[in-house]
Amino acid sequence: MSVKPTFDPPIAVALDAPDVPTAQQWAAEVAPHVSALKLGLEFYLAAGAPGVRQVRLAAPDALLFLDLKLHDIPNTVAGAALAVAGLRPDFLTVHALGGGAMVAAAARALPETQIAAVTILTSMSADDLAGVGIAGTPADAVLRLAELSVAAGARALVCSPHEVSAVRSAVGDDIVLITPGVRPVGADAGDQRRVTTPAAALERGADLLVIGRPITAAPDRAVAAAGILT
Repeated sequence: MSVKPTFDPPIAVALDAPDVPTAQQWAAEVAPHVSALKLGLEFYLAAGAPGVRQVRLAAPDALLFLDLKLHDIPNTVAGAALAVAGLRPDFLTVHALGGGAMVAAAARALPETQIAAVTILTSMSADDLAGVGIAGTPADAVLRLAELSVAAGARALVCSPHEVSAVRSAVGDDIVLITPGVRPVGADAGDQRRVTTPAAALERGADLLVIGRPITAAPDRAVAAAGILT
């Protein structure tokens, strides 16, 4: 079992860049002020493993958060996890809605990686959940999926800051809680629905805050990253 890492500062910057050189530049600028670089599905499909490696070279001391949100049958997810093993991701996301067997398959495939199970996307409201047949409130669904995922071997969970306190109580202190949907006071929420400030998310028990546009769209990304928690 992998050991829970510590994060100082507790920020993963979402590098939703249009190309590899831009992602490299952003990574180099913010690396002294963040713990992790989050590269998502759009970037990975455009740049592939070579692009990920190039970004890592720009910030070699930062953790790699590979946010692919894998969701398929267990055998396919295990194979996909093995396909990125050479990148040595510190975190790899899977969708908790794929079920316990799928989460377990990813955890077995990459035992040295923190498999992070995404519970309910922060862009989804209660009405959105009802529309796809998920009963109860977002908080109800998040708790069910969090407990299922940890039992299956996930060592990290992705949930909104609105649910992080309840999730922490349910899963204990050994699980890394990652919260997107974090915005400084006055920032545009964008396509996020269940959001809060960095300070509030940390107070509720989050370990790692995923922050993108408030940093990457700032006139001075280094200054924005350095001051995002104040």
